Amino acid sequence: MLTTLRIKNLALVADLTLELEAGYNAITGETGAGKSIIIGALTLVLGERADRTLIRSGSDNCSVEAVFELAGSRGTVNTFLEQNGLEPCEDNQLVLKRTFTSTGTNRQFINGSPTTLAVLASLGEWLVDIHGPHDHQSLLHTSRQLAILDAFGNLQPEREGFSELVRRRSALEAEKVELITDEKTYAQQLDLLRFQTEEIGEARLGPDEEEQVQQEHQRVSNAARLLELSQTAQGLLSENDGSLVNQAGLIGRTLQELARIDATAAGLLELHERIAGNLRELQSDLSHYADKIEMDPARLQELDERLNLIHSLKRKYGGSLAEVIAFGDEAGRKLQQLERRDAELGRINAELKKVDTELWRTGKELSSQRRKVIPQLCKAVVKQLNDLGFVQSQFEVMIETMAEASGAIPASGLDTIEFQFAPNVGEPAKPLRAIASSGEMARVMLALKTVLAQVDEIPVLVFDEVDANVGGETANAVGEKMGQIARQRQVLCITHLAPVAANAAAHYVVTKQIKNGRTISEITLLGKKERVTELARMLGGQSDAARKHAEELLK
Repeated sequence: MLTTLRIKNLALVADLTLELEAGYNAITGETGAGKSIIIGALTLVLGERADRTLIRSGSDNCSVEAVFELAGSRGTVNTFLEQNGLEPCEDNQLVLKRTFTSTGTNRQFINGSPTTLAVLASLGEWLVDIHGPHDHQSLLHTSRQLAILDAFGNLQPEREGFSELVRRRSALEAEKVELITDEKTYAQQLDLLRFQTEEIGEARLGPDEEEQVQQEHQRVSNAARLLELSQTAQGLLSENDGSLVNQAGLIGRTLQELARIDATAAGLLELHERIAGNLRELQSDLSHYADKIEMDPARLQELDERLNLIHSLKRKYGGSLAEVIAFGDEAGRKLQQLERRDAELGRINAELKKVDTELWRTGKELSSQRRKVIPQLCKAVVKQLNDLGFVQSQFEVMIETMAEASGAIPASGLDTIEFQFAPNVGEPAKPLRAIASSGEMARVMLALKTVLAQVDEIPVLVFDEVDANVGGETANAVGEKMGQIARQRQVLCITHLAPVAANAAAHYVVTKQIKNGRTISEITLLGKKERVTELARMLGGQSDAARKHAEELLK
């Protein structure tokens, strides 16, 4: 539900915060008081195009903020937000904000994150339906009408089953497209895939081979220098007159004499013996290391060629050997698929034939069930229209079903439908989008919403001018319908009729005030006594009869 609507610097509104309640909210006021500003602000924050002339005189910017309390639709909305890179709802609250300036700058935010106008408008379609002289009306779209028909008839499982078959068919068609090519292209693909798989396969690559080859290449290419360094180290260690080994012997004899004279120096002699042992071990390891160094030009050439091959394959097929190996595996899979193309095509065609048979059987069955539901929906809507003053009106649902082999099949089924309405006897029914009168449109929508209150998922319904050209018992019926819908959804209704407003759980009045020499619009939630006064005004004055009538309406 919409809990808060805040408007700043829009038309006659300087700074207005509207706190709404669950159920049915009625908004009334004198003509020109600014009731339409509420609807205008709501359409702006739901993604409608901004008109700079609406910015309050003397201000250079305008903003509208709406806070929604989400319940059952929270999961759907959060999925939408995640798909569009927006922050999720916290504490079940969704916050929308729209700002625009006199220079034409527009900014919009969802849960504090900047977003595009298109994303804001898409989200708005999940949240609010506005019925009246505005365009934010989901029921005018035939795709939405079809979804409502299916919801009314509890046909969602059948519809989803059909959609799954359409998805399966699309996947098979995609596989088929990959296989079907002309013979020249087919031969070229075979040659290319064979070359790629053979080139990568013959290389017999290992995922970690490149590092190992590079290390060995570095050793072999620097063999002369390694031999020179190891021989120099050997000379310093043992082969020269002043070598470390000779010096260690002199030190050892000196320490032996020291220990003979002073027994406490024995530890020094032990330490020397360990160091001398390490020097002898180093001498032995150096000798073995030098013996293994070979000047092998042939091996160096092999390593050069191997590295060149690795670098060539990486340039062609991937940035690492792991990617090259994976490319080879995929090329091999595609090669196998192409080599057994005829068998694969036979399999795909057989599956397509099977899916097509099931698709058309399921689609025709869904169409048959829809045709059975249509009279029930029409009868229910006509009953509501009768209550709303259209005593001899017609409501029809035109349905057309695709013929086989007639083109792409939509996931919604084989049918296209359109809601049609004729308010008067002798007139042909016309599509809802062709209805000229906003009052007629609003009452048709009210009838539909009453019938569909249990199945329609949009949480907030707004009715503007729903009581145009209505009076008497019809006005009472309009108020009752509002109350019925409000048991399932939050309803906002701008009305000029006391019987319509009297049914509301919360009643707000819009007034114009003059403050500091400027006209501003304000909105106030009425208590019981104030409601009687406002209803009496709507009935024609503050006479005792009018006030008594107002009290009776509230009862």
